[in-house]
Amino acid sequence: MLNRIILIGRLTRDPELRYTPAGVAVTQFTLAVDRNFTGQNGEREADFIPIVTWRQLAETCANYLRKGRLTAVEGRVQVRHYENNEGKRVYVTEVIADNVRFLESASHQNRSNSGSNLPEEPTYSGSGRGNSNNRDPFSGEGKPIDISDDDLPF
Repeated sequence: MLNRIILIGRLTRDPELRYTPAGVAVTQFTLAVDRNFTGQNGEREADFIPIVTWRQLAETCANYLRKGRLTAVEGRVQVRHYENNEGKRVYVTEVIADNVRFLESASHQNRSNSGSNLPEEPTYSGSGRGNSNNRDPFSGEGKPIDISDDDLPF
């Protein structure tokens, strides 16, 4: 069985960093991913996908990602549920990311948001598991990725 997802989109808001009672960092943000077709009104539509990162990756995302930043996410889809205050079961679908790549440099983002003074981001990816058998699909030594709509499978 396989549960892997790769998304490329823009953040809809700044990441939200929190810590569990055990002190583990967790970050949540939403990625807007364009669809490869237009709607009835002729405009492009997008899906807004909730992303969750953990530990060092969560802290890195919180430090270097900002609203509007083009980002690639690799992870797995998770569906969880809980009961709300009214006793109804609520289902939540989200992507648990284990690899996040910043597809625009911080200096590019600074030019478009002149008030932002983000530090230059490190080259970080992965979940820290140290498994060298997994090939990084986003590796490119920091070079821009040239992707046309025809190259995307969705």
